[in-house]
Amino acid sequence: MKKPADFRPSVPTLEYPRVAAFQGRDAFDHAKAGLSHPIFSEMLYKPWEAAYAQSFRGITTDGHVMHGLFSLGQHGAPVVAMRQAVGYLWEQLSSDERQALSYAVDAREWRRWNNTEYYVYQQGLRLELVSPAVRQLILDVLKASLSEIGYQKTRDVMRLNHFLGELTNNTKVLGEWSFNFTLFGSPSDTEPWGWQVMGHHLALNCFVGGGQMILSPAFMGAEPTYADVGPWAGTRLFEAEESGGLEVMRSLTPFQRDQAVLFASNLAKDLPEGRRHRADQLHLGGAFHDNRIIPLEGLCCNQLSLEQKKKLLDLVKVFVEPLPEGPQKARLEEVEKHIDATYFCWIGGFGEDDTFYYRIQSPVVMIEFDHHSGVYLANELPAKFHIHTIVRTPNGNDYGIDLLRQHYAQSHHQESKPGDHGGHVGHTYPHSHLDSHSHNFSHTHDGHTHHHLHDHSNDHPPNKDKK
Repeated sequence: MKKPADFRPSVPTLEYPRVAAFQGRDAFDHAKAGLSHPIFSEMLYKPWEAAYAQSFRGITTDGHVMHGLFSLGQHGAPVVAMRQAVGYLWEQLSSDERQALSYAVDAREWRRWNNTEYYVYQQGLRLELVSPAVRQLILDVLKASLSEIGYQKTRDVMRLNHFLGELTNNTKVLGEWSFNFTLFGSPSDTEPWGWQVMGHHLALNCFVGGGQMILSPAFMGAEPTYADVGPWAGTRLFEAEESGGLEVMRSLTPFQRDQAVLFASNLAKDLPEGRRHRADQLHLGGAFHDNRIIPLEGLCCNQLSLEQKKKLLDLVKVFVEPLPEGPQKARLEEVEKHIDATYFCWIGGFGEDDTFYYRIQSPVVMIEFDHHSGVYLANELPAKFHIHTIVRTPNGNDYGIDLLRQHYAQSHHQESKPGDHGGHVGHTYPHSHLDSHSHNFSHTHDGHTHHHLHDHSNDHPPNKDKK
């Protein structure tokens, strides 16, 4: 195992501007301060709200969705265990908690995920605000849904977030439990539903329909990528994503490498204007970019040898390994089917100490890896100890929306537009516990109104099997 890059020289003092600004704040104070700050408001919040108002189309390469890529099927998702886990959670919730937790399966609120520490979208249950027992039951839902390594990575992201809070003296904003969990639809072995967990450096959107599972958009990151002291000393993330990318890059011939490398440096000063975003940096598929047009760039993988294709598919596997066994196998087969229409591009160097960005883009998956400059740590340039990763399902199947549309078509609900209804759901989903009993309610916190779906049937827990 290669020794990780040392983040200690970049640990800021409490006088460092960004660290000094949030001393003494909790998540609510910090969100309110962010909304009133012109940089956050103009750079992120206003563009987010504009994007959120758009109807969902999906990430495309040219503005046109490729149809016929996804189909309904049975992939062995652990739906029974997932449904049971939600059932046990539901029994322990108060009426208000159930209301806050629950949205319709086709709700627009799926699309409000983001990876910042700003708690501006206060939907679902906040893990730091629920009882320890409820928090554990939420974790049990994640554990039942993900592979063993996927659950471990999720918990490690949460723990490293707390470690960053310790480094910057504010675990109220950057804590292990600074995350929200939301339920979409009613847990079922056969009908569509799902869940979302989001917070700083973590956003997982898990859709299940029968035996199928879509786990995207999926964002995982860390600053720093490892802990060197404390109860989680030795925790380290994204080694395989980093080394696997380098392995693919170093396997290329000089001619292939020339095609793959878009820019030899990933520093802002060396890139064309507009190529690097102040917050997203080199990522293109981040929060609220559900409809972004991202042209294909780099090396077409039809030029790779069989051995090189295997290396690329091994790298893809690292990013989809949070999926449980059946859905993971189906996902890899789906990617392999489109390998000759897949592109691989790179920005930066590929030496041992170089920082870089890479993207794997195909009709059915888009993967991004990026070394970032400091946000709470003080490094002004990209560093190997601050990493962001993203997995997307382009052409309309993020959040499982294309599969949900197909399900509705089979059930004669063509009037539905999954992902666009929002809190004010115009139609009701007959297979959900959020059915004919449902109406909207809203509550106000810190001057902001938040809409949820209220359900008079909430006294009845989702269907689960008794042990």
